[in-house]
Amino acid sequence: MPRRVKAQVVVIGGGPAGMASALAAFENGARPVFLLERGEYLGGILNQCIHPGFGLHLFGEELTGPEYAERFKEKLSRTQVEVLLNTTVLEITPQRIVRAVNPQGVWEFETTRAVLSMGCRERTRGMLRLPGTRPAGIFTAGLAQYLVNIEGLLPGKEVLILGSGDIGLIMARRLTLEGATVKAVVEVRDSLSGLLRNYVQCLHDFNIPLWLSHTVTTIQGKERVEGVVVSRVDEGGRAIPGSERVVPCDTLLLSVGLIPENELSRQASIPLCPRTGGPVINEYFACEREGFFACGNVVGVFDLVDYVTLVSQGVGEAVNIPTAFSPAKYHLVPGDGVSLVIPQKIQEGKKGFLFLRSLQSFRQAAVSFSFQGKEFHKLRVPLCYPSEMIRLNIQDIPWPSQGGEIRIGITGERIRGIY
Repeated sequence: MPRRVKAQVVVIGGGPAGMASALAAFENGARPVFLLERGEYLGGILNQCIHPGFGLHLFGEELTGPEYAERFKEKLSRTQVEVLLNTTVLEITPQRIVRAVNPQGVWEFETTRAVLSMGCRERTRGMLRLPGTRPAGIFTAGLAQYLVNIEGLLPGKEVLILGSGDIGLIMARRLTLEGATVKAVVEVRDSLSGLLRNYVQCLHDFNIPLWLSHTVTTIQGKERVEGVVVSRVDEGGRAIPGSERVVPCDTLLLSVGLIPENELSRQASIPLCPRTGGPVINEYFACEREGFFACGNVVGVFDLVDYVTLVSQGVGEAVNIPTAFSPAKYHLVPGDGVSLVIPQKIQEGKKGFLFLRSLQSFRQAAVSFSFQGKEFHKLRVPLCYPSEMIRLNIQDIPWPSQGGEIRIGITGERIRGIY
């Protein structure tokens, strides 16, 4: 028989989002609060991110991933939040029944509020449908990071990285420091996919080339990767015949994007946004099913852990707000130049954050808000990159008195290349 527990709040996932939301929920009077983590330790992906750069917005100083996580672990240790490690959630019902298993047995939680903070996962070679053989030596960048930083293993000696996402850029530097040769970072877009600071610190400072508008078209090798064929692509991302070049290497790292982990959300019949891959939420990060909240990268992939923490703290505060699930007044829709908007719905426009991600890189950009085909608000952004979210205060926007669809667009001078 499962161990049955009644709880006010159950948080699923013990990464930065889960820790921040559980702590804030407890500090705002929720009792009891359970934090379920399938790993051996709290912290999630932060535990393998030993590079500095975390906490600049939240703490005003540079921390490594483990240092950032430790600050929240230490705070949680001084509360009565029930932390269950090595605990895998198997099922969530629409009625907020959470079933999980760990070495102590099977658990069944009946909760008033369920907080989804399962994070995200990496895109794999199978999702890219890369042609070629199936040799050893193909890793996602996150797996390579785990092998180097946690297990002390070097995945290869001559490496090519496909994708200029942040983990790929960071691993280019990390592998170089460990003695490997990084031949190049290859990016199918005509602009950088990761943060500009990571390009400067991880590629430029180490003389690692970045090939924009290129992609891997064939993988060579039978038992182990022996090389890859890299081709230039046109504006539609199609390989240009005759532009192929063979790059000898024994390892291919994939840094080609992240996917919010929402299998449990689907089980609970929570509506998902096709743009973000995460639940549709309002400014409280409340889902469109009563009693469910979502925070962190399970909602949509954030570029900074500080932003993940900020919204997750807001979720912890909102679990005791009766109106968090009231009907929304505004429905936010991405317009021209915008790839995603978080949140997608807003009740009154009096609190919270609005996050936007541009579709392309712009100089002297303008963010415009339109209602019924008429622009009612515009703000300027000097530089705008798809890799860097634009964060706005919801209360600073003069929302129209009448509710309805709000379209948000971004225009500007197109940037091709790095700057």
